[in-house]
Amino acid sequence: TPEAKIHPCYGYSFMDYFLKYFLIMCNLLFTVLGLLILALGVWGLISKESFAQEKISSIGTDPMLVVLSVGFLLTALCLSGCVGALRENRCLLKLFSATVLVLIAVQVIVAIVAHTLQDQIEGNLRSGMLVAMARYQDDLDLRFITDEIQSNLQCCGVDNYRDWEINIYYNCSAPGVLACGVPATCCVDPLENGTVWNSQCGVGAQLLDEFTAQSVIFLGGCLGEIFRWIEHHEGLIGIIVTVVFGVQILILFITIRLLERINRHKV
Repeated sequence: TPEAKIHPCYGYSFMDYFLKYFLIMCNLLFTVLGLLILALGVWGLISKESFAQEKISSIGTDPMLVVLSVGFLLTALCLSGCVGALRENRCLLKLFSATVLVLIAVQVIVAIVAHTLQDQIEGNLRSGMLVAMARYQDDLDLRFITDEIQSNLQCCGVDNYRDWEINIYYNCSAPGVLACGVPATCCVDPLENGTVWNSQCGVGAQLLDEFTAQSVIFLGGCLGEIFRWIEHHEGLIGIIVTVVFGVQILILFITIRLLERINRHKV
């Protein structure tokens, strides 16, 4: 009818309006989140001077590019959903709904594979942690991740503190002051008088027996602590995963319903 062509939303119910603007608000929030992630990636690259002439050749392997890519894709996806819902653009909404459907399918596949290959994942995680320890002094990203894990989980090494012998600087055959030591994030109390960070608190720790070392550094490895942390917080993790998955299903449902209404009233 002529009225339908002049007023695209002619015949919409209150629920249709509510779902439309709910979809717009959800996508706006996720767009802001995407922009924040994007800004974090840019800040990470700039703060590490990754664009400097001597580092530009290795920028392709910089982990911050992953953060940058996730931020860009999340922003582009949610912005298309937001504009598509606001302008009732069928092309943008179809693109948005198809992408969300693919993401849901990928997450289900990843969850199934992760559950099936638990032992292989643990082995790959151990190998990755050992690589991070070996490159600890040479890669700022790996050093940051390793330090965060050790300090927050109060652990040292992969299986125990003597794993740090894999690093050429902490190996007992190394010529420097760090030989037979461990990073300060392994220390039980890395602060002197509660204020000054003592970067040498782990010097010589590998030479100590476990009874003596336990008062200076954390003895347990981080791999076991990671799995214990997951087991301890599995309820919270399950709730978060369920909510995130549910929100995606809800957004997909709302987008499909909005598309049906638009197709019906714009014919």
